[in-house]
Parts: sequence; structure tokens; C-alpha cells
Amino acid sequence: MLESWNDGPAKSAIVDFISRAVDDVPAVERVAVFDNDGTLWCEKPAYIQLDFLVRRLAEQARADPELADRQPYRAAAAGDLGWFGDAVTRHYNGDDSELKYLAGGILSAFAGLTVEEHADRVKAFFATVEHPTLRRPYTACGYPPMIELLRYLEDNGFTTYIASGGGRDFMRPVTEALYGIPPERVIGSSVGLDFSDGDLRTTSRPEFLDDGPVKPVRIWGRTGRRPILAAGNSNGDIEMLEFARGLRLLVLHDDPHREFAYTAGAEKALARADSDGWIVVSMRNDWTRVFA
Repeated sequence: MLESWNDGPAKSAIVDFISRAVDDVPAVERVAVFDNDGTLWCEKPAYIQLDFLVRRLAEQARADPELADRQPYRAAAAGDLGWFGDAVTRHYNGDDSELKYLAGGILSAFAGLTVEEHADRVKAFFATVEHPTLRRPYTACGYPPMIELLRYLEDNGFTTYIASGGGRDFMRPVTEALYGIPPERVIGSSVGLDFSDGDLRTTSRPEFLDDGPVKPVRIWGRTGRRPILAAGNSNGDIEMLEFARGLRLLVLHDDPHREFAYTAGAEKALARADSDGWIVVSMRNDWTRVFA
């Protein structure tokens, strides 16, 4: 039970809450939701999906030199992952000046593919690409303590969901193998889909950016339940944590030796954890290991 967790306040709060939930909450109401990037797997030095997208944007820039003169294609062609990470961090701090360019490139990157073709590209990416600094496959960048928590919850009658700002159709091909969470329990950002000639195809139309106040809306739309446990790590998870009626967990990246140490994009969430009594999970102090 939670073998990769050190004994301490965070582990005790989790165990006590789950024990009480088993006694007091009907199984159908034991719903737990988890952010993905930075909560279930590593999100630095750039989001894993950004690596996937940057490779596609660079490919498009090589095929069309005119694209290379504007963002996000210019950054992709130059391998400037910092620009992408900065755009997302700015977004979490309320500045979307760069996000509009990033969103435009992301929305059009894979337009016209069938959903199966897109899933095949995702699987090929995960089968071949390593984390740029940790030098381990991306499939080995999940956090064992959090995966153990998923299993512990399920063993106690909870239904677990991912509710992420990441792309729904980027996560779905790998979440079952990585976390034991099947595609139907993955909630994420998405582009519009069109059905024609027997196939679903991706478009460049935005559908949902599953972040901030949209997360509770999408969780309710998918589950019809208010979660009794939520776990996140950033300002984009605040509303999801507010929506949960029970235990709120905030993962703190404070281990520069085994992973990374940063609070950028999580300052507001940490302040809320302090004022509202959310449980802060310290990677450095609460986990015996960060990676398998």
C-alpha cells in the first residue's frame, strides 16, 4: 500500500480519507480526478505533448519555408522549447499573448487525420522518443507514487479519471499502459472532429481547452458526479480542486536532484493550499522515489 510514499502528514491524510470514504460514501460516488502533466507524469523542461507537437511543427516548417518565419513554427524549427514552455507559463499567470500563436499551430498540426491515424502517430512517438534531459523513455516518466495512489483508490472502490489540459487524443493511446486508466476515463483538451465516409477526422477547430474553470464543467459533463478527491499541481487545477468536495492534493515539484524544482505557474495554487488546507505533496519529502 503506497510503498513509494514516506510516512508523514500527506500519506496519513490520504489513508485516513480513503478509509473514511469507504465507510461513509457509496461506491458510485467515490470519484477521483487527476491532472496529468506534472501530476501523473513529468512536465519539464517542456510538456511531453509539446515535444510531440514541436516535431510536427518543425516538419511542417521544413515543408513550407514561409511558415518558418512565424511562431510557433520559427521556435519549432530552431528547437527552441523554451518559447513553448514560456508561452504556457505565461498563460497560467494570466498572459495569453503568446498562447494564441501556439494554439493556432497546435490546432492545425494534425488536421485531416483519422482518429486512428492520429493514435498511431502518438504510439510511434512514445515508442521511439526519450526525455531530453532525464534520458529515459517518456513511457518511464510517470510517477510511481501517483500510480500507486490510483491503484489504492481503485482497490477501495473509487473510479479514477484523468482531467488534463493536455490533449485527450494524445493521452488516450497510452494512459491504459502507463496508469491503468482506459480511454473512456480520459478527459482533456480536444479539437473538433468531423464524420464522413465512415471515418472520424481531426479538424483545426477548437473544441475544448480543458483548463481552469473548464475542468469542472468537463468533469461533470463526463461523469455526472462531483469528485470527492482531486489531485493537481498548477494554477490551472485550482477550479478542479475547488469542485472536489473532499480531499485536495497539490503536487509540489521541489526535488531538483531526482526531478526538477519549480513553482512557476503554481503560485496561486500554493497560496490556496496554504489558506484552504489542501494537502501539499512534496516530491522531496513525501516520495521515496520519483521514477521507476
